[in-house]
Amino acid sequence: MKRIFVLAGLVSMLAATAMAGAPKSYQVTGPVLEVKDDMIVVEKDKDKWEIARDKDTKVTGDLKVGSKVTIKYQMKAVSVEAK
Repeated sequence: MKRIFVLAGLVSMLAATAMAGAPKSYQVTGPVLEVKDDMIVVEKDKDKWEIARDKDTKVTGDLKVGSKVTIKYQMKAVSVEAK
């Protein structure tokens, strides 16, 4: 019986560690203002959101100017300068 509790505890700790390492996901929804190979511009509450994209970005449906889209994204540091 102790083995089951120990095993369950280890699985819980591994799952928590794996989840803590993943960056938080966000989303923005609105009409597309501009589409480029490396960027999509979406309007939300009169603000323009420029979201980068690359070859690994999954697109479903017809992505074009005027389409209403929901973009899921994660923040990523490009550079860090510590002083």
